Amino acid sequence: MWKALRNAFKIPELRERILFTFFALAIFRLGIYVPIPGINIQAWASYFSGISAGAAGGFIGFFDVFTGGALKNFSLFALSVTPYINASIMLQLLTSVVPSLKEMLREGEEGRKKYAKYTRYLTIFLATLQAFLLSLALSNQGIIAVPSRFLFVLLATVSLMAGTMFLLWLGERITEKGIGNGISVLIFAGIVSRYPTYIAEAAVALTPIQWLILIGISVLTIVGVIYIQLGERKIDVQYARRVSGRRVYGGVSTNIPIKVNQGGVIPIIFAAAIMTLPQMIGSMLPEGNIMSRLFGYSSPLYLILYGSMVFFFTYFYSTLVFDVKEVSNNIKNYGGFIPGIRPGYPTEQYITRVLTRVTFMGAVFLVIIALLPSIVQSFIGIQIVIGGTSTLIAVGVALDILQQIESHLIVRHYEGFIKKGRLRGRR
Repeated sequence: MWKALRNAFKIPELRERILFTFFALAIFRLGIYVPIPGINIQAWASYFSGISAGAAGGFIGFFDVFTGGALKNFSLFALSVTPYINASIMLQLLTSVVPSLKEMLREGEEGRKKYAKYTRYLTIFLATLQAFLLSLALSNQGIIAVPSRFLFVLLATVSLMAGTMFLLWLGERITEKGIGNGISVLIFAGIVSRYPTYIAEAAVALTPIQWLILIGISVLTIVGVIYIQLGERKIDVQYARRVSGRRVYGGVSTNIPIKVNQGGVIPIIFAAAIMTLPQMIGSMLPEGNIMSRLFGYSSPLYLILYGSMVFFFTYFYSTLVFDVKEVSNNIKNYGGFIPGIRPGYPTEQYITRVLTRVTFMGAVFLVIIALLPSIVQSFIGIQIVIGGTSTLIAVGVALDILQQIESHLIVRHYEGFIKKGRLRGRR
């Protein structure tokens, strides 16, 4: 591994990309500590600790992990890139029901540019709306340092929206000039930056036995995430040979990879967004209300509903990102077939059956990942500071970055991180 890292810095282009990524992340981390204008930091810290311990504390802590602690500091990056993520998910859902959006993505580079422009417009709208609602809700909590509530709402809305759009621009620069997908890298940096704080807090609160149990659970979680993220079911496809003049076409064998986890962390985000509504309502009612008891972060009803929604959205999102009918038609149109399966509708049925079985394993895995912190805390009494969802995101982004570096090393005939990659590079 260390040899591969040294090799990475021997390639000028790769070295520049790595250094640019670190520079962009340094800017991101510095912005975490720049508060928005017009807020009383001490009053906000006291208020934040109160709501973190309340009924919505699970959601608040989950969101603060995504922002890398920016919400706790109420900085310019308090919304992070969540408006962009929400906008992307909304457009992906609309693409399945709006034919014009689907055709736009098929228009090549120009269509993708137009689609990205619509995503930015929707991001601006969502960022402005979220920033306005957040600043309006907080303007009467005694945390403002300006005499006018209107001035605070205006300053906070503009600052938070500008912070989100700056991070979107920074993420695009990382994608263009750095390593990995820029938005994912920013989320990865925010999550990983919180780990030292959580570990330090756990070091004081846990006994040596609890530490061993926690380390074992964390290692098993990371290994499971890597195994599932890289897992896929390959469907063999053969193309018949045909002769046109002196040219011979087809006669090759390939495969269709179906990933075990098609949706990544998106099903968990969908489910968490819905389940936070009763938690937020409970936090506004008097203490000890029925909403807080039924939908508490570790209550049985919450765990059952949350797990069911994650399971459902895993199947729902898989049908959006993997169009079985389109894949079946493409195989038929290009003269291909699955060995032992007739082209057309039987092929579509076969792929659907395989997709359903593979998605079931991915759905069960995501349910376990989503409920792992709550289950362990309820039955063992240990709070997992590094949750399954954050681990899923961190490991997925780390694997993507690793594979990009690996591809650069293989092209330049350097030894990489993966043994199979080294053998392929030598050939």
